[in-house]
Amino acid sequence: MPTQTFFNLPKEKRKVLIDAAFKEFSRASLADASIANIIKEACIPRGSFYQYFEDKADIFFYILEEYNKHNREKVLLLLKENDGDIFIAFNEFFKMMLERFQHHEYRYFAQNIFLNMSYKVEHRLALNVNEPAAKERTNEFIRSINRSRLNVADEKEVLHLTKIIVAITIQNFIRFFAKEVPLDEIIGYYELELDLLKRGLSIDK
Repeated sequence: MPTQTFFNLPKEKRKVLIDAAFKEFSRASLADASIANIIKEACIPRGSFYQYFEDKADIFFYILEEYNKHNREKVLLLLKENDGDIFIAFNEFFKMMLERFQHHEYRYFAQNIFLNMSYKVEHRLALNVNEPAAKERTNEFIRSINRSRLNVADEKEVLHLTKIIVAITIQNFIRFFAKEVPLDEIIGYYELELDLLKRGLSIDK
């Protein structure tokens, strides 16, 4: 996480550094990204960078968390719009993100995330209940799911179901960026996998 020194910077200066890092991580994976390129783009001394972040992984995971926070809010909104139906919400989210990935500035950043997936990155993208702040966000998410439609015993089982859906979602994003199959087939795979889960877990199956 950034140091307090980073947060003490004016908003504009923080944005310049984050934009420079985002550009670099859109160009290259975390392993291949260069701090030299980041500080050159941001026009700051190397020493200043280390006053704000421990290393390139530190700033990468900060950007990833901000990106992930936005996506969680999107899924939460879709849940509320669809009466807590987790399958409809994720299906709409998946197709919305595929559309964004084709035309949006996040395309290459996301591509480098999904084609260079590690356990640590996947863990950050999944629901994390180990940290207090993350636990509260997860609890809000779980509470937004309509359990009356699901054959689940408790919130623990809802959490595990959500983790399974997130894993399926990540796998299909990887398929998209790897260009293994056409876009319509990727959507078909995803909807089939969600439907298999739904048929097994819906009360009105």
